[in-house]
Amino acid sequence: MKYSKRILLPLMILGLSVLIFSSCSNKNRSSFSSKTGVKYNDPYNGGLQINRKVKEAPGPGLIGIEGGTFVMGGSLNEDLGYTNDNSKRRVTVASFYIDETEVSNADWLEYLAWISQNYPEDGKLYYDALPDSLVWRHPLSYNEPYVNLYFRHPSFQDYPVVGVSWEQANAYSQWRTDRVNEHILRESGVLVDYKTQHEQESNPESAFNTDLYLNGQIQGEGIDGKNMPKDTRNGAEEDARRPVRMEDGVLKQPYRLPTEAEWEYAALGLIGNSYAGNIETSKTYPWNGLGVRNAKRKNQGRMMANFKITSGNNMGVAGDLNDGGDITVPVRSYTPNDFGLFNMAGNVNEWVSDVYRKLSFEDFEDFNPYRGHVFLDNEYEDPQSRTLAKDKYGRPIKVPAKSARKQSWEELQQSQTLDSLPSGDAATAYDYDVRGHLDEEQDELYGKVSLVNDKSRVYKGGSWNDRAYWLNPATRRFAQQDESSAMIGFRCAMTMVGNIYGPAANKSK
Repeated sequence: MKYSKRILLPLMILGLSVLIFSSCSNKNRSSFSSKTGVKYNDPYNGGLQINRKVKEAPGPGLIGIEGGTFVMGGSLNEDLGYTNDNSKRRVTVASFYIDETEVSNADWLEYLAWISQNYPEDGKLYYDALPDSLVWRHPLSYNEPYVNLYFRHPSFQDYPVVGVSWEQANAYSQWRTDRVNEHILRESGVLVDYKTQHEQESNPESAFNTDLYLNGQIQGEGIDGKNMPKDTRNGAEEDARRPVRMEDGVLKQPYRLPTEAEWEYAALGLIGNSYAGNIETSKTYPWNGLGVRNAKRKNQGRMMANFKITSGNNMGVAGDLNDGGDITVPVRSYTPNDFGLFNMAGNVNEWVSDVYRKLSFEDFEDFNPYRGHVFLDNEYEDPQSRTLAKDKYGRPIKVPAKSARKQSWEELQQSQTLDSLPSGDAATAYDYDVRGHLDEEQDELYGKVSLVNDKSRVYKGGSWNDRAYWLNPATRRFAQQDESSAMIGFRCAMTMVGNIYGPAANKSK
């Protein structure tokens, strides 16, 4: 017994030491490379900076959508138009972010105000960004007041912007990306504040652009703020500072239009109908039930969305209006769906990113399905120093991608000396424009037997002037990407980096 006690005490001390060492190791292991043991963020061993504290969060206006599998086209029971263009197919959509509401008139006015302030002499840029207010004009309707009032009158400021083309919606998304990231950097002091920036002489080519900033082309005196990250590279001075990098996790991913699959998945909101890994009840609309009226006692019988109830009935009877929308309504109207998204049915149709093809559902991949890729690369002003070329608005110039894989250094240098567009063998070897993949555009038939080409874009959701059939998220229509309508608006999306809903939920305790 005495011998056992003598052994037990050292073992207890050893065990305690192991526990302490283990806890310290676990506490600090994020500061070291798990593969080499080298310490991160050390200026004397190379200074590699790894940020373990970044927590992914949506950009302004966005809501996180937990991805999953669903049957695309599955909510549509009748093909009233006999188009047969949404054959059911099970797909998986990765988690992503999407705007809580449609983009409003006030949002678009902010866009125009920025253009006017930063490019006061550029009439074309401002004009090209203006919505087409003439979409309200009709020879047999008195809609002329909306031509002048709908977009700019403050009473309509929270109504969805209409009269914007697919191309304009994309331009807004790119602008929004840069403004959000610029705001993050100025508010945090990485860039000089707005007042200091405003007092400086403006240069159109120096407008903030996320890609150029991350490439190190927006920095220096009068640009850098006082709170830039510390530079821990080997040989850097003790108080040296550097611009924010992608690896810091400070800047947001690009805003963009959602894919058709993302939009349909978000609109259905099946997360409210799932239990233990199964969808218990399907949906026809973004809400439960087979009808378009509210089933809850408080608002029983009221319409769940803004649409054309019957021919000649846009809103209901005076004194007891039903959906209450003669045209559009404010973007936060009606009850949001189970993802918390407003007006995913009715109010305005919404542009999505995809090119329209009748048989898209049969052709595209079953993970993050999408049709409409045009693969582009940045053009380099100086390939050796990796300096990006930019246009007169300070935006990177994009050129057709020259290869489906990473080029060798020699190939890259050679390609930079050639014309931007591929030619000869290069053109046949790699097609950067795959909008019509497996279904090529046929110009000779366009306008004769078909209105579908590589610039035909899908829009979904139904509008204030559509019947209930179009409120079903599986329905799909198309228009040319340069066209606009009083019944089409949009909302933005953003790719989710990592997956905040993923493996963490299944970690062992």
